[in-house]
Amino acid sequence: MVITAAGTATRTADARADAGTATHIGAPSAAGTVADAPASTVTLAGRAARDCLSQAQLSPSAVGVLVNVGVYRESNTFEPALAAMVQKEAGISLDYLADPAAAFSFDLMNGACGVLNAVQVGQALLDTAGTERLLITAADVHPGGDARRDPEYPYADLAGALLLERSADPDAGFGPVKHYTGDGPTDEGYLDTARMGSDGRSLITVRRAEDHARRMSDLAATAVTDYAHAYGIDLERTLVIGPGASAGVLPAEAGEPHTAAPVLGYLRAMAAGRPKDCDQLLFVTAGAGPSAACASYRPEGW
Repeated sequence: MVITAAGTATRTADARADAGTATHIGAPSAAGTVADAPASTVTLAGRAARDCLSQAQLSPSAVGVLVNVGVYRESNTFEPALAAMVQKEAGISLDYLADPAAAFSFDLMNGACGVLNAVQVGQALLDTAGTERLLITAADVHPGGDARRDPEYPYADLAGALLLERSADPDAGFGPVKHYTGDGPTDEGYLDTARMGSDGRSLITVRRAEDHARRMSDLAATAVTDYAHAYGIDLERTLVIGPGASAGVLPAEAGEPHTAAPVLGYLRAMAAGRPKDCDQLLFVTAGAGPSAACASYRPEGW
């Protein structure tokens, strides 16, 4: 199973292979533009999804399953499933008469590890011919519609998407996805109902332990070491796309990537080109729980 296309979307820009240029994503724009309008999880995820389909030169009806892994969304909306709304926004199988091959969509939330959870689901579906293509969307938006206005909220209003399909190259694609857990929570994201008043739909509280960064880094390092040992991976020949791989892609005031971070890290790696003596990638995610996940990946032609 390989990545056919990858895309991102912010309130101001879409990005693909040039995601390595920090000024491309989330560049400041003039007052009164779309950058000042409230962000929407569905809109951003839909844009990222359409970007993938455009790159792959496929119609929306080519997608059989859509998995949405975003966590934070405008107005703290949890019902109906946002995946169904993203499917509509992307134009995937909206008319049973025009598109007799029905598509299915669902939400799958596991914080920063959500993309790799969806990859694991994709492996099962594609390996068993449950679908020909699977689209992963990862979008997070502050419930108030603008993360920049909440200095206590760490994440950017951002979406990423990956289009996956089977490959004829037996050496290409994802390896196993493996999960890891640590001790004690490092992050908490919740709605404080005791203090929200009448503004609960636009508020969110995110708290991090003082040693958050160190514990996430330690857990990610442990996961990489264990995964390499378990699956015989030579780290000297592996490009690691870790939790910090997308650092600097967004302006500091925009916030940090959350569930879409693996997509940005992948785009940056592809834009930089294949490093000398590297023949595969290793995706590593780490987030609240604390939890981490790893999956090796060899692009076609590597």
